[in-house]
Parts: sequence; structure tokens; C-alpha cells
Amino acid sequence: MAHSTEWTFTDDRGRVATARRTPATVVAYIQAGATLSDHGIQPTGIFGSNHDGDSPDPAKAGALPLEEIDYLGSGDRLGVDALLRGAPDLVVAVAYGGDQIYGLAPEVAKGLEERVPVVVLDVGQGRSLADVRDRFTALARSLGAPGSPAGAGELDRAHLRLRAAAGDAASARVVALSPAGPDSVHLARPSAWRDLRALADRGVGMVEPEAGPGANWSTVDWATAASLRPDIVLTDSRANALPVDQLRRIDGWQEIAARAQHVPWNPEIPCSHIAHALFFETVADALQAWASA
Repeated sequence: MAHSTEWTFTDDRGRVATARRTPATVVAYIQAGATLSDHGIQPTGIFGSNHDGDSPDPAKAGALPLEEIDYLGSGDRLGVDALLRGAPDLVVAVAYGGDQIYGLAPEVAKGLEERVPVVVLDVGQGRSLADVRDRFTALARSLGAPGSPAGAGELDRAHLRLRAAAGDAASARVVALSPAGPDSVHLARPSAWRDLRALADRGVGMVEPEAGPGANWSTVDWATAASLRPDIVLTDSRANALPVDQLRRIDGWQEIAARAQHVPWNPEIPCSHIAHALFFETVADALQAWASA
């Protein structure tokens, strides 16, 4: 929706992005693009992070119609000219607790901001799931999205259902992990992830790895992961994680899979009511299935 008045938005760095009219051609980091899409704001281009490759990661893409959107690249292959392909009038990116744009080299970020308005929203561990969701809702509304976000009612119901399911499965042990390879696995520290904290806040029995190096992950061997005896495993479904179908020959994973339900988990979940409701419902399904087994 275009307006004749000047458009402004203050991002989470405290910087004010301005344009003579409401931006209509948006390029976004893939997580941000998936979020805006859930609000009805369709980006024309998306880019990935250093973990991504030459094509968009479907796990991160949410409901984005990838066949209709220009994928601009990722990592060292992503420069200012690629980001400006298609002449966007706004770039939406994310940061993890600081001013640095995630997925872009500092010199690329600097060159980009010299040529186009950039909005950066903080998705780091210092923000709650609701905080980040509200900020993206505010941005989407400024770009013309309806006042009532899609999925708001579904999220309210999912909150209630998850809390009830967690109560029914109070003794269930839930572990979130990212397979690194045949010899190692990254165990998520629930306190470091907004979505995992939200599960714990609603009574889900998230298992905390032993203290050690790594703010977000504890990297261990598969035998150590199996020793946690999880009942439900949230497994990183992003393309940079080792796929589940390649874990079958790993003894530790076989031990986990023999006793635990497997739930795909996207650590870069879109920051929308729709995506959060679906995540809570999926975990509630697993908890209810465990409780009734």
C-alpha cells in the first residue's frame, strides 16, 4: 500500500530508516522475508547467511513462494550489487544482540546502507519470542499489513494447548540438538534460544546440557547425547545440519531414536504468529503422543 507521506521506521539499533513513500520492493534476510510473508508483505528478493549455499534453505523459508522470489546469494558471494538487484527500496535484516547485520560482511553492510534504507531487527537471545514477534508486526504494519496479524487467534489457542500438554507430560525429557557429523552433535542450551525458552516457560521439560564452552550450544559426542535419555528430540532441520536420514548408522542416534520421538526444529523460525502457533502445536502433538503412549 503506497502513501504520499514520508515513511519512517526506527529499527532495533536505534537507527531511523526513511523513504519518501512506503517501500514496496523489499529485499530481506530469509528469516525476515518468511516473517513478512506471513503478514502478507511479499519480499521480491531474499538472501542467506554464511551457513547457506547457492539456493535458499527450505527449512528457513517458511511459507515463502521460493519459485517467485529472487534468491540473491549468501556468504562471501553476496555483495552490494547482488543485494540491489531488482532495485529494492528497503532491505530488512536481522542482528544477534548488536549492530552487525547477520549474514553480511561489515563492508557490504556499510555499502548497502549508503544506497538504500535498511531496517535491522534484533533476534538475539536477549529478546523474547513475543518481543521479536511484536517488532516484526510493527514493521509489517508500517509497510501496509492489516492491523490484526494473521494467526493471532491460533497462537492464543496454541499457547493454551501447549501448557496443557506440558502438564500431561510433566516428566517428559525434551532435548534440542543440531547434528554436526558422525562423531559430534550440538546440544542446544534452552536458555539461549527464544523459542526453547518459550517452551520451558509453558512447562515443557527442556533438558539443559552440562556447563561448558559455547553460549548457544554444547558440542559433545553422540554417546553423551544419548546418555541424556530424551523422550522427545527437537532436531535442527536446516540445510547446514546433518540430515536425519544420514544418522541411521550412528550408534548414539540409534539409541536416541529407539526411545524418543523426533520433531523437526528450525532454530531460525519465522518471527510471526503463524509460525509460532505451528511450532507450539507441533510440540504439543509430540507431548500428547508421549503422554498417551
